[in-house]
Amino acid sequence: MEIKVINRSGHKLPHYETLASAGMDLRANLEEPIVLKPLERAIVPTGIFMELPIGYEAQVRPRSGLAAKKGITVLNAPGTIDADYRGEVGVILANISSEDFVVENGERIAQLVIAKHERAVWVEVDALSDTPRGEGGFGSTGTK
Repeated sequence: MEIKVINRSGHKLPHYETLASAGMDLRANLEEPIVLKPLERAIVPTGIFMELPIGYEAQVRPRSGLAAKKGITVLNAPGTIDADYRGEVGVILANISSEDFVVENGERIAQLVIAKHERAVWVEVDALSDTPRGEGGFGSTGTK
């Protein structure tokens, strides 16, 4: 699939690192580094603007290496970029570690996954079909 994109970052476009990769890395587009103190968050610009086809979204997700090694995650994950959005892609980064984290220009900060989606039509009814689970909610299917 082709997606129209404007790259104002000075970095290469997001791309798949391997043939089987689902996500493409997004890079920070910064004039100066951002210091994220413990429990702070910031919207980090990427310099990327896109035009997705209707019926698709772009999902912004954390990078597993940053999360595991540095305690850096993406809030609102996965963040959704709708097909009618034309602004710059921003990443809400959060530092859930106990140490400062410096976001540098060009650093890979998140993943972008392009996903097809459906539009639902609500049908109001008086009752729903029964299932063995029924109304069992959080933890209702057991822990082991």
